[in-house]
Amino acid sequence: MERQLTPIDRAIAVLDEALRLSAGVTPAATRPNPAAATPDATLDEDTRRHVAGLMRINHTGEICAQALYAGQAVTARDPAVRDEMAHAASEEIDHLSWCAERLVELDSHTSALNPLWYAGSWAIGATAGLAGDAWSLGFLKETERQVEAHLADHLGQLPPEDRRSGAILAQMKIDEAQHAATAEAAGARDLPGPVRQAMRFASSVMKKVAYRV
Repeated sequence: MERQLTPIDRAIAVLDEALRLSAGVTPAATRPNPAAATPDATLDEDTRRHVAGLMRINHTGEICAQALYAGQAVTARDPAVRDEMAHAASEEIDHLSWCAERLVELDSHTSALNPLWYAGSWAIGATAGLAGDAWSLGFLKETERQVEAHLADHLGQLPPEDRRSGAILAQMKIDEAQHAATAEAAGARDLPGPVRQAMRFASSVMKKVAYRV
């Protein structure tokens, strides 16, 4: 008989995951890297640094996503909503792993501020969950739509010869769109305009800092 997790059990699991991710431990992806069969390209130094900055932003975005979903899952009332958060987080783990692999290939690093990004995002996610499941799903939907938009922007910034980074970001964009659609179908509410604007502002700050640090 499967043991049901208590709120304390879930809190301990969240803390364990937070410590691991903040320490730079990247879980293994469950799906093959979409760039696995794509040959790498030789990039000049300026281009390599720019691509690495973009991939660092995306890696940090996945750290934030893990924290958001973990916070929302802890405060979700409906087990079905909690399961939806867990499913989205599991696919985001793939994204996290793929971005980390690409950063290694680019001879670069993840953001030194990932522990800070995680803590702040977890608090935001938990707050969204406390507002109610429909609002929590709405937050998930809006988050995924904004991520999908910035992935489209990054795909446009990549040099054409960097097909490995492009393959990773393209699959991530598909997944984010699916997460948003699933949240909407599950009863997500549309967030107020000021909340969406605040989310975009916070995201813009993260992207500017993570590009360099």
